[in-house]
Amino acid sequence: MRQPRQLEKDATYHVTGKINRDESIFDEEEFKSTFLEVVKRAKKKYDFEINNFCIMHNHIHFMIKPLGDSSLSRIMQWILSIFAVIYNKAKGYSGHVWKGRFFSKILDSLAYFVNTFRYICNNPVVLGLVTNACEYKFGGLYHLKKRIYDIIKKSRFK
Repeated sequence: MRQPRQLEKDATYHVTGKINRDESIFDEEEFKSTFLEVVKRAKKKYDFEINNFCIMHNHIHFMIKPLGDSSLSRIMQWILSIFAVIYNKAKGYSGHVWKGRFFSKILDSLAYFVNTFRYICNNPVVLGLVTNACEYKFGGLYHLKKRIYDIIKKSRFK
């Protein structure tokens, strides 16, 4: 029996979703872009903000905060299922794209928030995709640096 998801009103979560069989479907830049387009569509349907994100070769990371009456589970279910439909159709596949449920953990302290932010930023650096996290265009730091606010929450700092 699976554990119930820990949810709190006004919480920010670290969310990860892993690709089934650890396949590297995001090695194709087209699907990273498609995933971001699905997130943009979700932002029109649901009320939430993203503080940071990263799309890696076989998983995704979000720092996400549902707003108002929006549900983390509904937001993520919509994003992951819509992307799966688009991906399967493009590839001529059927079946699961995502490996089980998405993982979520409440960022319940400033230290945890900052450490998670850094961890997400450094994913592409650790894998050698870029030398500086600001260079990775499928990560939140790149979007903040370029002032692209269609996915990520606008920073109060300049």
